[in-house]
Amino acid sequence: MPTQSPRNPLLAWWIGLLIIAAIVIYFAYRFSCMECGHPGGFVEFIVLGIVPIVYLALMYLTLKNQADTEKKK
Repeated sequence: MPTQSPRNPLLAWWIGLLIIAAIVIYFAYRFSCMECGHPGGFVEFIVLGIVPIVYLALMYLTLKNQADTEKKK
């Protein structure tokens, strides 16, 4: 019977962080290189700042709660 190795409960969070970072870099590049001028400071701020922070915070809280629940079992 194979032994189960302890898994890092935040592995999905780190993967999500890498994906979010790649998307933010891509959008920052697109916003800086658009031919039609500045697309709007507020929209850029939401896409590059608020959405990734909220997503990562919620994902962290979910995974941390899941890890705490698994430890109690």
